[in-house]
Amino acid sequence: MGKIAVVPGSFDPITNGHLDIIKRGASIFGEVYVVVLNNSSKNPLFSVEERIKLIEEATSHLPNVKVQTFSGLLIDYAESVNASAIIRGLRAVSDFEYEMQITSMNRVLNDKIETFFIMTKNQYSFLSSSIVKEVARYGGKIEELVPAHVELALNEKYNKN
Repeated sequence: MGKIAVVPGSFDPITNGHLDIIKRGASIFGEVYVVVLNNSSKNPLFSVEERIKLIEEATSHLPNVKVQTFSGLLIDYAESVNASAIIRGLRAVSDFEYEMQITSMNRVLNDKIETFFIMTKNQYSFLSSSIVKEVARYGGKIEELVPAHVELALNEKYNKN
């Protein structure tokens, strides 16, 4: 089997930009773990379990992708699944500055796990889960931004409120 990579994120919710990075990573690595991290500094719309379900459905056509959750340091999770790489998507220069700090810290903790940056496709360069939630909250069109089942889940969340 090929090398193992980890694609971490909060994925609240998963967007087509996230999926693009996951698909591209899955075409390079033998096994890819999409890891839903529980970020204590964020107030998520979807529970971890809901996010896992949405990601599993969105990636069901990718046989080498597994979806899990983890609390703690990402580098510890990567070590636990014998990953040799962490994949991160970059949209803009501002992403790079933040990601470089995280990558440098991860390298201090374990210099055997490499970080690979994948530039997002231009059509997704503006896209974030926060923007998608904001547009969905006010009934805007999001069908080109997220998979159909995610759009339905967002509509259900906001119609319940």
